[in-house]
Amino acid sequence: MQDRFRQDLVALVPKLRRFAYSLTGNRQDGDDLVQAACEKALRNAAQFQAGTRMDSWMYRIIQTLWIDDRRSHQRRGTAMDPDDADLSDEGKAASLPEDRMMLAQTRAAMAALPEAQRTVLALVAIEGLSYRETAETLDIPVGTVMSRLSRAREALLPKLGLSQGPRQ
Repeated sequence: MQDRFRQDLVALVPKLRRFAYSLTGNRQDGDDLVQAACEKALRNAAQFQAGTRMDSWMYRIIQTLWIDDRRSHQRRGTAMDPDDADLSDEGKAASLPEDRMMLAQTRAAMAALPEAQRTVLALVAIEGLSYRETAETLDIPVGTVMSRLSRAREALLPKLGLSQGPRQ
């Protein structure tokens, strides 16, 4: 069981890094967050219930560690350099200059979102979780996921030069 747990955790690292980067806004802090989350997961492996989604469990650990870190640094405040926000697909899709510019704009726009909206957007749009999976991961109602996602999208569209469709 322990070997399987470790193998599954290692396989999740790329997804965990993407999620952590979307929260922290830079590679170094994202990697530190993933490392702390993996250490915590390994220490608490006995708490993981076999047959459940390890990715949701790890997203939750990352989010909790991130919130704890933000609270401890709240008084100091931290600035984020959007150029350090590496949400890259490593050049797989953003190979054209226009695509790279749009990716850079999207990173900067995401970095400007409130943390709660950025977290939901990252889990749904980047990681591909369903609304229900996101709600379970963040321990919030599905309606809250939908609301935060809607507000995040509304905030992003004008910053990216895109228009909204008609509201229903």
